[in-house]
Amino acid sequence: MSVTYVGSGPYCYANSLAMILGVEAPSPAVIEVLTGSPYGMQLIGGRLPLFDPFGWDPEIGLDAAIGLLGWECERLDGGTAAAALDRLRRACQDGPVLAGPLELGLLSYQPGSGRAVGADHYVVVLEVGDDTVLVHDPQGYPYATLPVDAFAEAWRGELISYLRRPFRMRHGFTRREQVSAEDALRRSLPAGPAWLAGRTDVEVSPGTLGQAEAAERTARLVEEGLDPEIRMLWQAFAVRVGARRHNDLAVSLASLGLDAGAAVAAEQARIVGGLQGPLVSGDDMALAAGLRRLAPTYERLRAALIAGEGASRNAGTPSRRS
Repeated sequence: MSVTYVGSGPYCYANSLAMILGVEAPSPAVIEVLTGSPYGMQLIGGRLPLFDPFGWDPEIGLDAAIGLLGWECERLDGGTAAAALDRLRRACQDGPVLAGPLELGLLSYQPGSGRAVGADHYVVVLEVGDDTVLVHDPQGYPYATLPVDAFAEAWRGELISYLRRPFRMRHGFTRREQVSAEDALRRSLPAGPAWLAGRTDVEVSPGTLGQAEAAERTARLVEEGLDPEIRMLWQAFAVRVGARRHNDLAVSLASLGLDAGAAVAAEQARIVGGLQGPLVSGDDMALAAGLRRLAPTYERLRAALIAGEGASRNAGTPSRRS
C-alpha cells in the first residue's frame, strides 16, 4: 500500500501548473504523473543521474500534462530581454503566467542565491511593474518580488541544458474539453511503457543512459567516488523528488486498479527514498547496493503496465472520456 505524500518538495512545474489552472486543477501529484516523469531514470551525458526517463525534460512533461487534461495555451519564447519582459507584462494583464525554466540560483529572494548553477525552476508571474516582478514561487515564496533585471537574467536560463530558446512562458490557458483526473491518467498510460522502453523520438546528450543501464552505471560511479557536485545535487534534490514521483505513480496506478504496476512503483519509491540516508551519511556501499536493487524494477514496471492495459482491454473495462 502507498500513502500519498503531502508536504514540501521540489515539484515546481506541477505546482505552478496547478496554480494556473486553479480550482479546475487536479492535485500536483496527478499532474506530476501526467508529465511522464516517474517512468524511468537517466544518466545524462554519462555523468548526471536523475530519476526521470531517458530523454525526458520538464518542457516535454508540461506539454503532455496540459494536453492530457484537456487544456491548451499559448507558449512564447525567444527575443531580447526587453521584448520578453514587454510580452510578459502584457500577458499578466489577462491573468497569471507560467514562466520557466528559470535559473534557480539567480532568484534573488531565495537564500543563498546569486550564482547561476544550471538549476531549472518554474514560477507563476502575477505582475510586472516598472521596477519589480511579483511571483508565486512554489518553492515556498508566495508574493515574492525581485528586480525586473534580476528576473530577466534568471529567466534567460543560460546554463539550463534543455532550454533551446530563452524567456519561455505559457499563458492564455483555455479548456477545450472537460477531462477528469482519472480519465487523464488513463489517457497517459500508453506513455509509461514507451518511456520505459527508451523512446527514440527525443533528443539526448551523447553518452546518456536510461533505466537499468543508468542505475547500474550510477552504482559504479558511486563506488569509484561520486562527484561532490553530484552528491550535493542528490542530497538536496534528486533523491527526494525521485521517491515522490515513484510514490505518486504508485498511488495513481492503484486508483486505476492497476495493482501490479502500483506494487512495482511503490517498491521503487521505497528504494529511491531509502537512498537518502546512505547518501548523507556517506555509506556508499549501501548507496550502490540500493541502485542495483532499483535497476531491474524498470523492466518489471514496463511489463506490469503492458499486462495491466491488456487485461483491462480483454475485460472490456471502459476508458471513459468526458
